[in-house]
Amino acid sequence: MDKTARGPEDQLPDLVLSIFRLNGFLQRVGDRLTAGSGLTTARWQVLGAVLHEPLTVAAIARNMGLARQSVQRTADLLVKAGLCQYSPNPAHRRAKLLSSTDHGLDSVRRLGPSVSAWSKRMRESVGDDVIHAATVSVKELTAALARDEAQLLGDD
Repeated sequence: MDKTARGPEDQLPDLVLSIFRLNGFLQRVGDRLTAGSGLTTARWQVLGAVLHEPLTVAAIARNMGLARQSVQRTADLLVKAGLCQYSPNPAHRRAKLLSSTDHGLDSVRRLGPSVSAWSKRMRESVGDDVIHAATVSVKELTAALARDEAQLLGDD
């Protein structure tokens, strides 16, 4: 193992790798929390995006950094299961709006006790201050990455 000194220039790549690992854990935890609910982590993620307001598939994909085609497949499955519905979009004839149905909202609510128990364990493990600081930091980094995305894509 290379034990060379690491400097400030290594901090962001280290963070990125840590977030990739965290994402893997969150996917597995999500799969456990949704087991038996009729949801999967992917379905929970897309359904959660439209709990409070209807969005287009493209907007969901953009907001969550997911492939539009993947979100489209998941959205279609949610509609087929009666958890979401498509409605006309007054701003764009072809891009329909996806919204949750009452059944979809109930499905997310049924996850509540499991999610609350998991959240309590995590809060007891790392503390509210750490979770709050991580949330603020991730939001700030996400905003910075969004601002930088055009430049990053232009570097190809």
